[in-house]
Amino acid sequence: MAYEIDKPDEQWRAELSPEEYRVLREAGTERPFTGEYTDTETTGVYGCRACGAELFRSTEKFASHCGWPSFYDPAGSDAVELITDSSMGMTRTEVRCVRCGSHLGHVFEGEGYPTPTDQRYCINSVSLRLEPSES
Repeated sequence: MAYEIDKPDEQWRAELSPEEYRVLREAGTERPFTGEYTDTETTGVYGCRACGAELFRSTEKFASHCGWPSFYDPAGSDAVELITDSSMGMTRTEVRCVRCGSHLGHVFEGEGYPTPTDQRYCINSVSLRLEPSES
């Protein structure tokens, strides 16, 4: 897929921290229960740390106790791209930013969480930047 924001690898490396680069550009995963947004309940909008695109809202965030921030729906139907991921000996659905192609995490279905969509977008904190709402 061609992305609206397409930068050379060297530019991504210069703009992102080593951990951000590893997760966002190399499809890595941060360690569970270490991310800054895992337990936050701050009201606001979560954007892509690489390009700033709006991805998720705090109104769709829920406590899944899985070790990563969890959302039951993206901010808009076209905010994320879903890709089949057959790495690590299993088939999962990878979630990427539709604007820059950065890896965000994975989405799971049918786990029984009491959410309207029965989905859990399991997203790395390091892939996100929270813009708190003004009160």
